[in-house]
Amino acid sequence: MENNFSKNLKFLREYRKLSQQEIANKVGVDRSTIGYWETGKADPTMLNVCKLADALNIDLITLIGSDLKFDNSEIIDIDTDIIKIPVYGTIKAGIPIESQNDIIDYVEIPKDWTKGGKRFFALKVSGDSMFPKYNDEDIVIFEQNNDKELYNNKDCAVMINGTESTFKKVLINDQGIVLQPYNLGAYDMMMFSKEQVESLPIRVVGIAVEKRTKL
Repeated sequence: MENNFSKNLKFLREYRKLSQQEIANKVGVDRSTIGYWETGKADPTMLNVCKLADALNIDLITLIGSDLKFDNSEIIDIDTDIIKIPVYGTIKAGIPIESQNDIIDYVEIPKDWTKGGKRFFALKVSGDSMFPKYNDEDIVIFEQNNDKELYNNKDCAVMINGTESTFKKVLINDQGIVLQPYNLGAYDMMMFSKEQVESLPIRVVGIAVEKRTKL
């Protein structure tokens, strides 16, 4: 963990007028653990860093890497209308999004998007299976969601069989689920019965909400 983390954690906790015990309760650790993190005697896991960022209402980059100024004469504005979310090169099956470590970049999204506890992540497209709607190296932002009522007929990040992750259009029918590429001339649809959806399993982890293409 970068040296700024310990200082930032203590500063932001006190700025929010939260005790170590209150932060510990939000993260799910002992109060003494927060003390160790603030003094640099121990480092949290990446999952706990994400929980700390949520508890402090701050983006991950600011908490970990920013050099916040601790001069009392300077006003520090940490309430911003923009937050940063991680961009993953791949997402590993069986690992919660918050625990993924293949972070290749960060992108900004409006803070308003996160109202109601909504969470987002981004993926860098690799390959042309979703061409022409999505191009190789496009950045796609996903809302973390596995609500069947919402993801039908949507472009989604999907986990398959505990070993594979993919980005496809999800179609639900009476027989089961279809994962459809847009580039049908080069790639086949993937069809799974209702039994396979449960037994493999097939799990949607995010619904695409925005594409960003570099010109």
